[in-house]
Amino acid sequence: MPSSPSPPPGSWLKVPIRTEIGTISLAGALKDGSCIQPESMRTLGNFALIFILSGQIAYSDANGIRQSVAPGDAILVFPDLAHAYGPAAENIWEQIYIVFNGPQFELLADAGILSATPPLWRLGSVEYWQHRLEELFRETPLRHGSDATRTIGRFVNLLTDMAATHAEAQQTPQDTWLSESMRLLSEPGPNGWLTPQQTAQRVGLSYENFRKLFAKRAGESPGSFHKRRRIEHACAMIYQGSRPFKELADEHGFCDVFHFSKAFTQVMGESPSDYRKRVKGS
Repeated sequence: MPSSPSPPPGSWLKVPIRTEIGTISLAGALKDGSCIQPESMRTLGNFALIFILSGQIAYSDANGIRQSVAPGDAILVFPDLAHAYGPAAENIWEQIYIVFNGPQFELLADAGILSATPPLWRLGSVEYWQHRLEELFRETPLRHGSDATRTIGRFVNLLTDMAATHAEAQQTPQDTWLSESMRLLSEPGPNGWLTPQQTAQRVGLSYENFRKLFAKRAGESPGSFHKRRRIEHACAMIYQGSRPFKELADEHGFCDVFHFSKAFTQVMGESPSDYRKRVKGS
């Protein structure tokens, strides 16, 4: 992507974007704005996203976090958390800011997607994220409720993309084997579903070591995770069609309908027959 010019400083919103699921009260770009000194931290009553376009910034907050912030990084400010940030030295710095609040963002915080610890996302490409942020507000008329709802929805999607990008960048080799294991256990391959034992071989671990590490990192055994994902996959197939349970049992690695039905009831809290009646409305 070609380098983007610096956005014009100033507000991007004439009025706040208000919906039932959330509000964006402020958005815009600043160049060489006044910094907030650590000895006189400020507190907002809202969430704020500060994306650094240029310059080296220092961030600190009441949680005791002290971090340097570089271009391509985003600071996530939580409501009522005292914080400060500004240039680490006498230099030029530019930022994009968005101030927001509402139930949809509180839900993301409750789920841990938005987190004050750490408050910094390492995102990489300045140009890519600058374009995504500017595009949210470019030529958005906001004359109707549907326009505002779309903008809030797109901003929620952008926040989750940012969180996922940061998480991927922080992955260690240990995280890599775990995510690959979860992928292998979550979907059928060309020859059907891999067992946990086969998955352990794929990621280069003995099964006993794999079982212990997986349970510690994922919070459940690989066998339990594998069973749940197969049943969830079977649920989707029951919803989409009317194939016999015998076929579903075979395709999902169960030796017979009895064991399929038993596992299904353990995971879903109802039998396959009751589930089919409920989702089909019959």
